[in-house]
Amino acid sequence: MGAGAEIIPRSSIPPQAGTYILILHLASPIELRVGRLGASRFPAGWYGYVGSALGPGGLAARLGRHLRRHKRLHWHIDYLLAVAELTEIWWAVSPEQQECAWVRALSQLPGATVPLPGFGASDCHCPAHLLYFDHRPSFSALVAQLEGQCALHCTPLWQAQAVKGIGER
Repeated sequence: MGAGAEIIPRSSIPPQAGTYILILHLASPIELRVGRLGASRFPAGWYGYVGSALGPGGLAARLGRHLRRHKRLHWHIDYLLAVAELTEIWWAVSPEQQECAWVRALSQLPGATVPLPGFGASDCHCPAHLLYFDHRPSFSALVAQLEGQCALHCTPLWQAQAVKGIGER
């Protein structure tokens, strides 16, 4: 992120359950092995990863883990986070499972494609929970899609910029 970007204190991430999107930027293409999915080529560009945090500690715990630099590679997204820059986090507090509805909404944004089938979607029928864009995805366009797809049973969505220095990396 450039100068003037807002630093997110970890304490500002709510401890309640919710759904989130990590917006990542990959500066150059890379061949990456992603757990059992195997090796795949990831083009340079923007990625949106949709996840949920319904367990203990909610969004604060899950996003806190994603923000840590040194961790055991467990989830598919851990492999991409090791090489891409996390630029933004979008989230909403809700105890409801909304991950798949958010993936459908994000997939409707212009230019969205699935870079690796099955990525992040081992426990559902979605093609993937990671989408690729050749340009930065639009927060306001996602909000408009969610209004149409989940009839606003989704709680208010928050957008935060992520920069180096967030929490403990």
